[in-house]
Amino acid sequence: MSETTAAPLVLPAKPRGAWKGPTIALVIVAVTVVMCLPGIGIGVDLGAIGRNWQNGADKIVKLLVPDWSFFPRTIPALVETLQMAVIATAVGAFVALPLSFWAARSTNPNASARVVVRGILNVVRSVPDLLYAAVLVAMVGVGALPGMLALLLFNVGIIVKLVSEAIDTNDAGPLEAGRAVGATQTQINRTLALPDAWPAFANQTLYVFELNVRASTVLGLVGAGGLGLLIDAVRTFYRYDQLSLIILEILVIVLVIDVVSDAIRRRLV
Repeated sequence: MSETTAAPLVLPAKPRGAWKGPTIALVIVAVTVVMCLPGIGIGVDLGAIGRNWQNGADKIVKLLVPDWSFFPRTIPALVETLQMAVIATAVGAFVALPLSFWAARSTNPNASARVVVRGILNVVRSVPDLLYAAVLVAMVGVGALPGMLALLLFNVGIIVKLVSEAIDTNDAGPLEAGRAVGATQTQINRTLALPDAWPAFANQTLYVFELNVRASTVLGLVGAGGLGLLIDAVRTFYRYDQLSLIILEILVIVLVIDVVSDAIRRRLV
């Protein structure tokens, strides 16, 4: 009885394009290194950290000891920050929902109108919210109103971009079926596109609400109300212990919003 010889092991051929991933990673690393070089890039001086770290050591120690007696004075500014975020998110979402359908290819077959809407929103989105706040403070004065308007513009640009892209990735079959039976584009968007886009719209609205809470604290540095005004005041007098308390409050609010938003997202999926 003859013995059967085992077939030699043959390694499978590498899939095509396997080199692309490592090559792209190497290119990114090389470009990053070049951009950090002096003369060519921004000239990152890591040695400056070692030479100057003691300048901020005492400030870090003060940040580790919050001034809890300062808490009552932060409540009005904290409430104003939340009010700014809620109002800007609600109004921004209301404005952004129809614009999202006008900016999406599958829900707006009119190419000219779609290009105009996207072009305007690109301009709106390209301007930093801090610059919006600075200009609006000069126009309407110091307070919460310029902050809300700046957040509103910021929200519309972000929500429309993300939701319109989500609409374009959805299955276009039901929309084509709606056109085939003679439905108008408004009817198609309301009865067919909106239910599919609703989870993405709600998700992005919750996302910009989280961003608004953080952004509103920065906008106050240029006079746009909220905790930012208080941060600027305590920073001017080098009260890092009071600044630490404000940072802790912002952290707690962001964590609470994140937990609530996550629970809402799970219900929407």
